[in-house]
Parts: sequence; C-alpha cells; structure tokens
Amino acid sequence: MSEEASELKKELAKRKRIAIDIASQIHDIVEDSLWVDYNKMPGLSEKLVAAVQEANQFKAAHGL
Repeated sequence: MSEEASELKKELAKRKRIAIDIASQIHDIVEDSLWVDYNKMPGLSEKLVAAVQEANQFKAAHGL
C-alpha cells in the first residue's frame, strides 16, 4: 500500500471516528439522561448527519 493510500485511509478513519463520537453522545443521552438532556438531541443529530455525509463524500472522492 502506498504512503498516500495509507494517509487517505487514516483520514477516513478520523472522519468516521468523529461520527462515532457524536453517535456515542446520543447513545449516552438516551441511556442516561434523556429526560434532562433531550433538548441536545436535535443539534447532535444534525452534527451526526453532517459527519457521516462528510466521511462518505471523502470516501467516494478518494475511491476508498
């Protein structure tokens, strides 16, 4: 695997990790504090959608 391909895969993993972290925050609210923190859900949902779209666009643009 070339160094460039390796760097692209690392960047994709980083972008996926951002989406997973946001999803984890949503999960924590659902599991632990839904009735207190439900108002955070719309903003987190928007961030999650954007992060997944960004990762998918990066993946498609670089043929990964």
